[in-house]
Amino acid sequence: MSRFFPLSDDDRREMLRKVGADNIQSLFSSIPENGQFKETLNIPSYSEQELLNVFRELADANTPVRSFAGAGVYAHYIPAAVDSLASREEFLTAYTPYQPEISQGTLQSIFEYQTYMCALTGMEVSNASMYDGATAFAEAILMAKRAVKKKNTVLISDAIHPHYRKVAESYLKNLGITITAIPTVNHRIEMDVLVTALENEDVFGVAVGYPNFFGIVEPLDEIAAAVREKAPKAMLISVTTEPLAFGLLTPPGEFGVDIACGEAQSFGNYPGFGGPLLGFLTTKQKLVRNMPGRVVGQTTDVDGKTGYVLTLSAREQHIRREKATSNICSNQGWCMLRAVIYLALLGKTGLKELAELNHRLAETAKTAISKTARFKVVPGMSFNEFVVRSDADLEDFVEHAVVNGMFPGVRLSKFGLAKDEMLITVTEMNTVEDIHRLVELMEAAK
Repeated sequence: MSRFFPLSDDDRREMLRKVGADNIQSLFSSIPENGQFKETLNIPSYSEQELLNVFRELADANTPVRSFAGAGVYAHYIPAAVDSLASREEFLTAYTPYQPEISQGTLQSIFEYQTYMCALTGMEVSNASMYDGATAFAEAILMAKRAVKKKNTVLISDAIHPHYRKVAESYLKNLGITITAIPTVNHRIEMDVLVTALENEDVFGVAVGYPNFFGIVEPLDEIAAAVREKAPKAMLISVTTEPLAFGLLTPPGEFGVDIACGEAQSFGNYPGFGGPLLGFLTTKQKLVRNMPGRVVGQTTDVDGKTGYVLTLSAREQHIRREKATSNICSNQGWCMLRAVIYLALLGKTGLKELAELNHRLAETAKTAISKTARFKVVPGMSFNEFVVRSDADLEDFVEHAVVNGMFPGVRLSKFGLAKDEMLITVTEMNTVEDIHRLVELMEAAK
């Protein structure tokens, strides 16, 4: 692929002439003089070797630790092929596929992503991905509201990621939608309270975690049965932060979930410093026209060759803004591409084996931790993430563990939750030796 230079000097002069400007500086005339920066930026100059040394010094300032952090962003091993293929310039320089005839590669990758997500969630339709799990969740609620127009109450489990719930509150607070929180016991939804809340005839949606923020696998079969009996018109929404769990769990679609959404960063994307992330949103065919974003479809051209097109594009770029299902959603194209490559490399068997490994390591950790004196595992079926309670000072414990090369987990007090609880995540990046070292630190906790 050759380099593309969009503007020549003649192009710039012609553009300025068209808008009646003498030079580029005149385009900023609306900005007060005292607000314009006209000096030269004082940026130090480095040779390539010097610059590499600067970055090495910055990197050396980090403290390398073995980590059991999770809480919505997960560290998994990413095969080198993901970086290599996703870094090809035809992918890195690609933009939104408004012109399908020259965007077949991008459209095909989106179509494959949609296919993977439908297979994993057991749903019929997926959109072309979204910003992140939190916004996907908020958009799922709005989607449910569009499907059930005359009702204005949504039930949201307290066991959904706190950040997701805050984002949803920001989206909904000026739309006349009432949020009713469903409490939990030991971080699992309280069914009696849910059944009572479903008697409210104003309910249009019910949102639960699967697995939830605390790693617990909620009884989606019981929840779905209760929703269908008590509020048959309500949309049931499942929210997932760790989709690798779908390698083992029954897909939410098989329980009758109407919308399955969440975060897909686990698939081929690094944790980074909390991003970039990759939201997914899947649903039933009958609800597809209420779905935000866009959907890519497969077709054939006049010569009978396979081609890909934007089948549905309910975005403000394609239709009148007031008709758009959402004006603040977008396809995370490159993150989505990485997920496609990652899932293709693992395949169905590899994904299941990886999920089994994650679950097995987490169960090993739970068994070992439960034997310590000051840390107890909160009961419940989980995947690779679980909560422990302790009478030790968790802030001091975490600081001590980090000094000794271990980040033991995420204190729930960081989310305004219990001060005596910590969320621990175990993936294939953690060894049995890591688990033994974590237990040793717990046994020494004061």
